[in-house]
Amino acid sequence: MRVMVLVKATKDSEAGMMPSTELMEAMGKFNEALVDAGIMLAGDGLKPSAQGKRVAFDGASRLVIDGPFAETKELVAGYWLWEVKDMAEALEWVKRCPNPMPGPSEIEIRPLYEITDFGAAVTSEVLENDRRLREKTGRA
Repeated sequence: MRVMVLVKATKDSEAGMMPSTELMEAMGKFNEALVDAGIMLAGDGLKPSAQGKRVAFDGASRLVIDGPFAETKELVAGYWLWEVKDMAEALEWVKRCPNPMPGPSEIEIRPLYEITDFGAAVTSEVLENDRRLREKTGRA
């Protein structure tokens, strides 16, 4: 099972506050444990939303919205992509994570869809295209 582990933004992360050396070292050890366990597929921190953009879609229309974005509690400051046996294993790993922010913070765990989750919408052509794209990107 693949899960996206989302580190929620805080006022500090949105202000561009950098982590301490101690947090960087603790997070490095945690990431190393994830890699050694064969769990971590990818992960990075995100710059504040002031440096980001959103694109709003309405039919054929596209509207570009410049950051910062108002609702800090809805923003993401970083992520991991993990391969775990189930949600319980993902939860156990998150509980071991150092607090990613200087104060209160949250981490959200969300399962990724697999192609088979889309049921009847997955024709043999869709399945073949998914297989080909995964092969091209090294995710086969």
